[in-house]
Amino acid sequence: MATEPRWDDTPHSEETHERTVSFAGELRNVTGARLAAEEFLGVLARASPPSAPESWDDILLVVTELAANVVQYAPGPFELRMRRTFDGVHLTMHDTSTTRPEPRPFHPNAGGGGIGWHLVHTLCDQVSVVVTATGKDIHVFLPW
Repeated sequence: MATEPRWDDTPHSEETHERTVSFAGELRNVTGARLAAEEFLGVLARASPPSAPESWDDILLVVTELAANVVQYAPGPFELRMRRTFDGVHLTMHDTSTTRPEPRPFHPNAGGGGIGWHLVHTLCDQVSVVVTATGKDIHVFLPW
């Protein structure tokens, strides 16, 4: 049985697994970004469950780390874009700073952080930073 082409603007089911959320850049927005990601993953899991149980937690941890870094090092508004890809989830964190993130030494006895950027690189299949005149986009790909 042949099907007629769709001439309306209704997206195909795979195109609906995308979400963009904007934040003012306040400390409480770190939690907001994590909650937005959790909601996105809940919708995604109903349509396509993760291939590994740790995928959910890894994505939430990466979103939390990226949002915390934005609030600490790139004050101002930021945006989180989440999109399902054929083999995972693509996250993009956009902020208004043109400074590229750099790994810092981690000294567990001294405190002060230094593990977040290393953690992002460890959990993600790919990490890239695109700097423009108005800010930067950090792109990460994680398995789902």
